[in-house]
Amino acid sequence: MCVDVAVQRGVDRDTLLARAELAPSRLDDPSGQVSLQETVQVFAAAAALTGDNGIGLAVGQRMPLTAHGNLGYLLMCAGTAREAIGLLERFWDLRGRSAALEVKVEGSGLFFELLPEVMLPATVRDLVLGSMLGSMASGMRFILPGLSLMPEIWLQGEPMASAQTLDDSVVLVRYRQARAGIWAADAVRWLDSPLPTANPEALSQALIQCERESVLLAPGDTLLRQVRELLVLDAEGYPTPEQLAEHLHLTARTLRRRLQERGLGFQSLLEEARRRDSCHLLAASDMEIQRISQLLGFADPANFTRAFKVSMGMTPSQWRERHA
Repeated sequence: MCVDVAVQRGVDRDTLLARAELAPSRLDDPSGQVSLQETVQVFAAAAALTGDNGIGLAVGQRMPLTAHGNLGYLLMCAGTAREAIGLLERFWDLRGRSAALEVKVEGSGLFFELLPEVMLPATVRDLVLGSMLGSMASGMRFILPGLSLMPEIWLQGEPMASAQTLDDSVVLVRYRQARAGIWAADAVRWLDSPLPTANPEALSQALIQCERESVLLAPGDTLLRQVRELLVLDAEGYPTPEQLAEHLHLTARTLRRRLQERGLGFQSLLEEARRRDSCHLLAASDMEIQRISQLLGFADPANFTRAFKVSMGMTPSQWRERHA
């Protein structure tokens, strides 16, 4: 799909594949599967040749649910949005390479968060996640056409330089966010709404196919997901590497080594958790910024302000004013 979008914008197919170091036969073979690394290379080449670093969003928007094989068909046949979300979480690994999915109820809304499981440069990360989120947002609007659902795509990077991305009338895209995902405001009320595409008999058949695919799929690497789940802020702060290792039945040295093998260290995951929790506390509470900095483990509030500004492009006070 990425290649098709780039070609429609005037890019020569062979030139794109050569830049991506991908043989044409890899795409022409219907039984073949393009690796994550090859996918990243194609996205990077398409962005460079089109001059559109938001091409991932456009690719995702054009990808119908049926492009996701049995999983897409399964979601279309679900009886309600709640059932569809449960199935998406259950079989996410069939399609969601490179990122984990977490669906959270936040007030009256839902947040579908994507957590990268491989280290990618920020621009490439937003290309890949943008494609996934664009497709998810398009799918939401397809299976819930009768509802006034306006999903927002959240990305962590800078605004896209090109105007050839998603039209705000279709999906609003917000940048410089603490997390990547889709925000669906006031979504809880339609969780049990019947889907117009519901088909119980077809659902049973699609479920069997997804279960078969899941059995054949190689076991995923869950270490990053486990560490992220354990990095929870409490009254004493965040768990130490030693505490995490003990919970995972590893030595601290082994945990550090395994994280490094995946391109991430404990400190980068801790900073990710701090960014997530600082934004939540700033937006959802009246807690003083000095107290927030202490909870997050900053001895000096000035260090917290400096780190937050580097990460989010604005001070905590400015971010609270904009998002509270």
